[in-house]
Amino acid sequence: MSSSSFHTVTIAGGTGTLGYYVSEAFLNDGSYKVKILRKKPENENEKANLLASKGAEIVYADYNQKDDLLKALKGTDVFVSTLSGSSDLYDIQCQFLEAAKEVGVKRFIPSEFGGEYKLGTHVFTDQKAKFREELEKSGLEYTYIYNGLFQEYFAYFGFDIKNKEVTFYTDGNAKISSTCMPDIAKYTVESLKIPEARNATIRVAGATLSINEYLQKFEEATGSKWKIIEDKEVRHRFQNQIDPIPSLFDDFKVVAIENGVFEKNDNKKFSFTPRPVTEAINALVKQAQ
Repeated sequence: MSSSSFHTVTIAGGTGTLGYYVSEAFLNDGSYKVKILRKKPENENEKANLLASKGAEIVYADYNQKDDLLKALKGTDVFVSTLSGSSDLYDIQCQFLEAAKEVGVKRFIPSEFGGEYKLGTHVFTDQKAKFREELEKSGLEYTYIYNGLFQEYFAYFGFDIKNKEVTFYTDGNAKISSTCMPDIAKYTVESLKIPEARNATIRVAGATLSINEYLQKFEEATGSKWKIIEDKEVRHRFQNQIDPIPSLFDDFKVVAIENGVFEKNDNKKFSFTPRPVTEAINALVKQAQ
């Protein structure tokens, strides 16, 4: 199906962290009518107001009310879910999918953004893996977009700029793919214009470097030598409930790092070159000052 058949894009979570970038990218592209789906009750939201000022239509729905979703999604050609992972992500996306089928949505881009995980990897990622099965059975076109770690979240994965410390949860030579959110958004928009993205997986990466190489770039950006803290027992402690027991979020960050590289990517299928990772790192360093 050619991109010319896509006219209206509805984005769930379009005022969220990644969703705002995706919403802006579709608006900047100028090829689509853009609707931002927000959860009721209606409330004042600065990002929603900004997107509306740029031409987006803000629509509200009770995600548990099918009639609300049908009304909100009516006329949609492409549905994009940018909701963050949560314990109810599977249920919410299934409700979106049911409504999308009924109103004739042509393509569904689910909230996959991040690493590529199989069912049984982690409770967070299992919500996505289960939904992929439902989506593929639905008959709707789909595109899965994987981008590795979000470069804006390097701090979450062990890079402590203020204290000039990095925690290694795995070997420092392990490779990790990462992409900045503005580029993830651009990949999402352009995926509609790439025939190979129909009913397919798209893997993209702004950078694929070892943890040591990322560390070197942080040291160059800060002009300081960083301290390395080794904590390679997080998963073992979590799985065996050994004190101090890591949190579920700490366990996930290790899973993300350990599964953080793509053997190959699809960057060459796109018309743009992703931003250098140094731009994201320099921005993070500036924010921390």
